[in-house]
Formats: sequence, structure tokens, C-alpha cells
Amino acid sequence: MKIQLIAAAAIATVALAGCATTSPGYGSSGYNNGYGNNNGYNNGYNNGRCADCGIVTRINQVASGRTAPTATGAILGGLVGAVAGHEISDHTGGSRGNKNIAAAAGAVGGALAGNQIQKNVTSDTFDISVRMDDGRTVVVNQRDLGGIRENTYVRVVNGKVILR
Repeated sequence: MKIQLIAAAAIATVALAGCATTSPGYGSSGYNNGYGNNNGYNNGYNNGRCADCGIVTRINQVASGRTAPTATGAILGGLVGAVAGHEISDHTGGSRGNKNIAAAAGAVGGALAGNQIQKNVTSDTFDISVRMDDGRTVVVNQRDLGGIRENTYVRVVNGKVILR
């Protein structure tokens, strides 16, 4: 009984699969007067343009004006990280050796983080001028170029210029 049911289901599946193929009169000829077929007219819509895309016309480097001694971020970050690592190990019941290891690991992590924070605060930024596809000009200030150069086609997303 189960074999007959399985055979009937297989035959029905094959029959339905044959119905799913494209037959003449449907698809690319005949009835395709709906979406995507503009018959040479754009009907007021410009399907080839991106609303937030354009070409970079100019890039200006803007000095931050902020300075700090070379290793300030790393030193301060290392100190904060060492204290934090020691305190965390102390509150979790670590042994004396674990407290020292946690303090050393915190110092390294804090130094790396502090150095990166210092770079972000004191680094220069870039004013990127983009002539949008609709004719307006947008100027976006951001820290990194990410491969963007003048005359490249880009997209402006959430106040940031990215390569398209």
C-alpha cells in the first residue's frame, strides 16, 4: 500500500514539474507587458541611476590640529588596563599568580587600545566632494579614504563615502 502511494506521489510530482516549464505565450514574449518592460519609454522613472551615487570630484585633507606626545595613549591605556585586569582577577577570587597575569594582559590590551584611540583622536580627516547623479554636490568628512580617489564612482551611505 505504501509503495503505491509513493509511486502515485512521484508521478504527480513529475507531471507538475512538466507544467512549471515556460511555454510559448508566457515569459519573454506575448504577455510580458508588466514590470521591467518599458517598450522604449522610461515612464518618468530613471531605472539606470542610483539615488545616492556619484563621482568624487575633489579630496581635501583636513588637519585635526590636535597633538599629543607619541606614547601617551599607549602608556595611559597600559596603566588603566593593568589596574582593571588586577581588579577583575581580585574580585573573581584569583590567586596571586593569576592577578599578575591578568594585570599583564590588561596592560597589553590597554596599551593597544590607548594607542589606537590616540591615533583616532589626533589623525587628519578628509573632505570628499561628490557630484551626485542627480546633479547636486555633497561634501562628506571622514577619517579614512578606503581606496577612494578622485574620479571614482562612489556611493554615499549614512554619511560615509564608500566605493561602489
